[in-house]
Order: sequence, then C-alpha cells, then structure tokens
Amino acid sequence: MKKISTKVGFTGAAATAGIGASTASAVVGGSAATIMSATAGTTGAALASTMGVATLSGGAATASGMAAVGSVVGGGMAAGAIITAAAPIAVVGVIAYGISSLFD
Repeated sequence: MKKISTKVGFTGAAATAGIGASTASAVVGGSAATIMSATAGTTGAALASTMGVATLSGGAATASGMAAVGSVVGGGMAAGAIITAAAPIAVVGVIAYGISSLFD
C-alpha cells in the first residue's frame, strides 16, 4: 500500500502537468493578443502582472510579466504564460504533499 503523501504528490504533479498542457495548447504559436485572451482573469495572469515592469499596469504589466518569466527559461510570453499558469497548482501540490507527509 502506498503512502498517502505519495498519492498526494502524484496527484499534484498530474494536475500541474495538466494545467501546463492545457495552457500550452491555447497559447503556443499565438500572438500576444491570443495569449492575453487565453489567460485573462486567471491566477497565472495575476501572478505574471506582479512580475512585470513596476511602472506598468493592466494588460501591459501582465504581458511584460509573462515575457520576463518566459525569458528565464529562454522563451517568451507564451513560455511565461505556461509557467505562471502551472506555478500556483505546483505550489499547492507541494504544500499538500508536505502536510500529508506529516501523517505518514
């Protein structure tokens, strides 16, 4: 029988991969407008806007944040959109794994 933390960790990893794949299918190869419309109102867009240029607001902050995050891995705005969409799910998975491992 597998530990609960193993099951939680696998579920978190699967959820992160699913969100990443879903976002990738919506944004890869798309224009900036397509990427912005695909991610509008999501937690990932909010996360990206906090990482944008400090003097920008709204869509410009979100776009610059996604581009900044994507540039860390050698990509652009689309890569940043995928990373910022998957990051909150990954964090929740890690926290859930940590809590569940306390009870194993």
